[in-house]
Amino acid sequence: MEIALRPEIHTYSGGLGILAGDTARSCADLELPVVFVTLASRAGYLRQAIAADGSQVGHDDPWSPADWATPLDAMIAVQMEGRSVWIRPWLYVVTCPIGHPIPVLLLDTDLDQNAPEDRRITDRLYGGDEVYRLKQEIVLGIGGVRLLQALGFAIATYHLNEGHAAFLTLELLRRRRRDQPGSNGLYHEADHVRDICVFTTHTPVEAGHDRFSYEDLERVLGSDFVPLDEIKPLAGEDRLNMTRLALNLSGYVNGVARRHAETTQQMFPGYRIAAITNGVHAPTWTHPAFAQLYQKILPNWGHEPEVLAWADQLRDEDVWAAHQAAKHDLLKEIQQSTGVAMDSGVPLIGFARRMTGYKRPDLLFADLQRLRAINARFPFQVVMAGKAHPHDTQGQYMIQDIHDRMRQLAPDIRVAFLPNYDMKLAYTLVAGADVWLNTPLPPLEASGTSGMKAALNGVLNFSTLDGWWVEACVDGVTGWSIGQRGASEGAERHGPDLYDKLEGQVLPIYYQDRARWIGMMKQGISKIASYFNSQRMMRRYTTEAYVRP
Repeated sequence: MEIALRPEIHTYSGGLGILAGDTARSCADLELPVVFVTLASRAGYLRQAIAADGSQVGHDDPWSPADWATPLDAMIAVQMEGRSVWIRPWLYVVTCPIGHPIPVLLLDTDLDQNAPEDRRITDRLYGGDEVYRLKQEIVLGIGGVRLLQALGFAIATYHLNEGHAAFLTLELLRRRRRDQPGSNGLYHEADHVRDICVFTTHTPVEAGHDRFSYEDLERVLGSDFVPLDEIKPLAGEDRLNMTRLALNLSGYVNGVARRHAETTQQMFPGYRIAAITNGVHAPTWTHPAFAQLYQKILPNWGHEPEVLAWADQLRDEDVWAAHQAAKHDLLKEIQQSTGVAMDSGVPLIGFARRMTGYKRPDLLFADLQRLRAINARFPFQVVMAGKAHPHDTQGQYMIQDIHDRMRQLAPDIRVAFLPNYDMKLAYTLVAGADVWLNTPLPPLEASGTSGMKAALNGVLNFSTLDGWWVEACVDGVTGWSIGQRGASEGAERHGPDLYDKLEGQVLPIYYQDRARWIGMMKQGISKIASYFNSQRMMRRYTTEAYVRP
């Protein structure tokens, strides 16, 4: 449903889209024969402003496909509500430094041939009501398959990136029945679909699994597309569960971290859930100062990030100079965007992600008195960013509440909130902070990738043990954990543990043992960046998911 190709193309909302973009970039690097399919999302997702009272103000964030992509001379139609809804693709090409191209098809219904209400189907990312979302996912899944065929692509494997594309499995079922009229019924046809489908689920949060009423499905798609009595055993009796549909019609299923695969297995017992932990595209997220540093001793690091395992041999003074250059860029951005002047000699804690309940962006501010006491001993400063979905009232409240606490802490502790968190701002944040804070409520973080980007730039992670961090955390070496590994205490201990480690370990090392701090930076690069990259991730998808016995 979303992909982050470049900041000017507003076809993403957050981590899922950023991951898709990094996947495309690594496919280009590895010269994999892959084509990506998504929606044009002309109106974008959300352009965020912050009002005087600290509340989020959302605006449209439109972009013009004609500025960045090429319209292709092909159209297909999908019947919806008795009308032909025409879909045309725009082509954007991702290329690697040596020129290998990866096509990205952006599906668009804003065509003269369509009724006014149908022209808006592909307008807004994650917008509208349930029926609007249903129509978008029909365009993505069914329309995507038809356009690939119309454009002449020979597809060996369909990779469903989250359940949004699961309607493609029904289209493949329908085609199998049409092309093989003598087949042995639904289960034989389903086996054929499973042979060519791979499904990656990205969330353990219930709201992330789309469900639609069968009444809406029948009204929109028609009763003769695939009969409901055949869909229900695959997608659920009461409502169409897109995740369950994908699970039942995919021959390979994986979560995006080991912990996430375990959680998904518990949510959906009876399915075999593999684990391929996410990664990030190293050249995209590495600050130029670090890129130059790596290039001197590891000239192939961009294509082969595993050689960053040798980064622990870098000179301390070079690592610190590169970090200070990245921090300077972030402090400049904070000053220009918010007017808050921060000190380059004071440790900067960064927190940036989608603002929603389970991410707990307010955990740091749970005890303002304790924060002031810590700051009196070891001064620190904080920079935050993140958008809340327009329908997420709790997330929007959190943004306003954080601004209220910022005012209460001033002038003792400098805290800045950067509006309109996007790909460009993320690049500056993950490189320039000293500490990257992440506080999700376990086990609700599927993976998380911002901390991987931070580690590429020597930024130390400080996070609850969830998602990818369970695999990467070596306490006091690659960063710090919040909470104890395998401990039985509840989430109520996370706040006190955050404060205890901030005061007793993180800040004292920064101020009193700079050599150890830089040593940890190098350990973070060598142990995290060398493994948690999208090159390794795509090699595993290729050998384990795409090429199967």
